[in-house]
Amino acid sequence: MIIGIDIDDTITDTYEVMINYSQKYIIDVLKKEPILRDGSCNEAYYTRYLYGWENDEDFEFLKEYYERIMNEVKPKTLAIEYLQKLHNQGHKIVLITARWDSEKFDIREVTKKWIQKNSIPYDKLIVNAENKLVASKQENIDVFIDDTFKNCKILSDNGIRTYLMDSRMNRGFEDEKITRVYSWPHLYMKLTDMGV
Repeated sequence: MIIGIDIDDTITDTYEVMINYSQKYIIDVLKKEPILRDGSCNEAYYTRYLYGWENDEDFEFLKEYYERIMNEVKPKTLAIEYLQKLHNQGHKIVLITARWDSEKFDIREVTKKWIQKNSIPYDKLIVNAENKLVASKQENIDVFIDDTFKNCKILSDNGIRTYLMDSRMNRGFEDEKITRVYSWPHLYMKLTDMGV
């Protein structure tokens, strides 16, 4: 089986790192109270939604902290163990991420170093994947795992089995074709139930 997997907030706990740096940015640069909005966000760029940022405040924040965030994120608990199990069973793992290049650094290189440092098993890495459906079709993905509901919806509507990694940002979204999972052990159980 060919398994497509998003990186941020699917394999990693990016949200935790992003929130801490965004709070620092709001306090130190914008000189505002860092109040988080409630509710779900259907986009991967959730800082804009969480704070109601306007006038490119989210892009200015990312210009300053994007590289640090990408280097500091940690794998989700048990993610590596279960990725290794899937890989050892002979499944091909294609990491498909919307991470984009910056003027300051090459995101492919930063991501590859992070993958190597954390011993993440994979067969292929695709970065700058704005349209994960196109990448998934090109790679003949059978199953896709992501934390962004919008991506899961597009993929499931086009016949790719999808699993939505639960997060604070996607709890308000449901679709009968998308299976919500709450951890890597839960995901592995669901994949096993379908015969992986």
